[in-house]
Amino acid sequence: MIVVLTGRRGSLGGRVVSALREQVPDAEIVVADDVEDQSLITDRADVVVDIGSSDYDSRAAHRESSTEFAAATLFLADRLRSSQVVFVSSAMVYGALANNPVPLTEEATLRPDVEFVFARQLASAEELVEQWRQARPGRATCVLRPVVALAAQRNSLLGAALVSGLGRRFAEDDPPSQFLHLDDLASSIAIAVGRRLDGVFNVAPDGWVAGDRVRALSGERRIPMPDRLVDVVGRLRWRFQRGPIPPGLHSYTREPWVVSNGQLRAEGWEPTVTNEQTYVESTEAPWWTMVSPKRRQELALGAGAAAAVVVVAVAFVFGRNRLNRRRAGSAGRG
Repeated sequence: MIVVLTGRRGSLGGRVVSALREQVPDAEIVVADDVEDQSLITDRADVVVDIGSSDYDSRAAHRESSTEFAAATLFLADRLRSSQVVFVSSAMVYGALANNPVPLTEEATLRPDVEFVFARQLASAEELVEQWRQARPGRATCVLRPVVALAAQRNSLLGAALVSGLGRRFAEDDPPSQFLHLDDLASSIAIAVGRRLDGVFNVAPDGWVAGDRVRALSGERRIPMPDRLVDVVGRLRWRFQRGPIPPGLHSYTREPWVVSNGQLRAEGWEPTVTNEQTYVESTEAPWWTMVSPKRRQELALGAGAAAAVVVVAVAFVFGRNRLNRRRAGSAGRG
């Protein structure tokens, strides 16, 4: 089996190669970071895997369209006479709305935020993938819709933006959240290739994390603000590059868009890292949030004792200096 992987430059690419080598040992993997670089491509491939369309950092940095990248990947699959395409999209194509079912299944209507161009482009790219599948009998396409994917020191701008945007609403509860480890996303891609999956599959850990629990895990004191003020501040921060929240992303920090992983689990995939484990590993929480309550108490007592010693020492030095001044004054008068 020959597998061509496009868009490998991001933090996901290396993990996908490793997962493919482990789960599909007979696969010959050909990497094509640039879809148009024909020198990197074999003459024929059984499967083409597109992870580049979902690379928000690369697409945003170069002002490139995910839809156009996907179209180039599909053109490549045609040229290589591939019979399967695996396309990594995002669960953000469902949109974040108050009336979303919890959790969303693959049958849910796609309603991405109209202001968030990246999600709309991925929804359009999914349509292109379906058109490619229907164009010739015998073709299979697997569309994966992962929730926000994170890993230690490997967070995308999108992942960092979503994490940063949580917990800033005034007098309102935050929506539940899901955090997928990049290793688990890579393994889902390997299963899609190895089992020749055909269809749409959500990729997420089991369950989700309540909004108040996310705030507790973050250890960060965030000043709550009314939604209108959050919008104004967010747009200003983004405009002057003082913060990571791009326009159109606020809805994904305000309304639910958690998904069910049951369909992919039925194909043999299992998440290995929980939502909370992924969040803790991938965010730089203040050191005191990682200290146990007992240790915090010990540190507090120790700090109190140290402070008391300092106070006594200062009082002693101050008193001794004052006494010396008095003695010197008495001697001068004598």
